[in-house]
Amino acid sequence: MVANGKVAVVTGASAGIGKRSAIVLLQNGWSVVLAGRRAEQLDGAIKEAGASGANALAVIADVSDPRSVQALFAKTKEKFGRLDLLFNNAGIGAPGIPLEELTFEQWKAVVDTNLTGAFLCTQQAFKIMKDQNPRGGRIINNGSISAHAPRPNSSPYTSTKHAITGLTKSTSLDGRKYDIACGQIDIGNAATDMTARMAKGVPQANGTIAAEPLMAVEDVASTVLHMASLSLDSNVQFVTVMATKMPFVGRG
Repeated sequence: MVANGKVAVVTGASAGIGKRSAIVLLQNGWSVVLAGRRAEQLDGAIKEAGASGANALAVIADVSDPRSVQALFAKTKEKFGRLDLLFNNAGIGAPGIPLEELTFEQWKAVVDTNLTGAFLCTQQAFKIMKDQNPRGGRIINNGSISAHAPRPNSSPYTSTKHAITGLTKSTSLDGRKYDIACGQIDIGNAATDMTARMAKGVPQANGTIAAEPLMAVEDVASTVLHMASLSLDSNVQFVTVMATKMPFVGRG
């Protein structure tokens, strides 16, 4: 597909939600920079995009490293000349162990990737978006259902996802003067390698183990595409996309 002139950066693009979102953007005419830590998987994602992969660029990047993030956005600008969309998708979790047993290193690794990484990428996106012509752009943050409610033994992940909501609101406010829109997608039980265990059974708030329904990751990617395709006069501030029957709405 011929590029539509719009340029996106997708972090955590080597697998799961990031990979599928990058492919869908490519197949809908976007030029996409796929950022991640695994070169082979990034190249594989581009191949999966078919002919539209000609409009892709794979960049090895660690979002928790300021210099690596600076290099990512420098390469984006050098290759494509502008930036219209940042999907802050990169994220990790800590082992599902009791809060009091987590090490400082386990806590810090999650905060550095999920929260600091999103901030560092947002900062670099601002620098490009506010000075380009046409001015502005859009940032989408991957918040997760954990931005609303925790799972058992998930304090680092849940804390960062609650914090992402604050970053989304601040980015939305601070971006107004630059025509930069920012919204958040909160995802529940998209079927990826990371969530395969949910179909077999995961801990519940009442102490039981129960299997949970999953949804197609394609439905997440299509929602990201919809948010990205709006004019900058409109913004999806928050949206929740979840498996219909997952145990989130209700009690128990």
